[in-house]
Amino acid sequence: MGSVEVKKKSDKKKSAQAQPGWKDIPIGGMILEAGNAFEYKTGGWRTFRPVLDKAKCINCLTCWFYCPDASINVEDGKLTGFDLEHCKGCGICSKVCPVKGSAIKMEKEG
Repeated sequence: MGSVEVKKKSDKKKSAQAQPGWKDIPIGGMILEAGNAFEYKTGGWRTFRPVLDKAKCINCLTCWFYCPDASINVEDGKLTGFDLEHCKGCGICSKVCPVKGSAIKMEKEG
């Protein structure tokens, strides 16, 4: 028959002491002061990215209004592109576009 290894309570304490506890883990991804969310580049999470068809866009800016990440670039009242460093690829901009067939298409990243 095979042998069974029995661990003592003292063995568990030793292995737990060797690993850092939750209080030792550095804070990450937290907004600790107002206005610093821009520092967090979250575009790397994206699976899909928005692509603009300027010929179809009517510059209604509905996408700009609904974008939860403020990733729609607008200049002189016209959509000029996307801030891909912060866009998470949620697709809301494409869904709310009132243009038939949507002026914004979501394409697979990479």
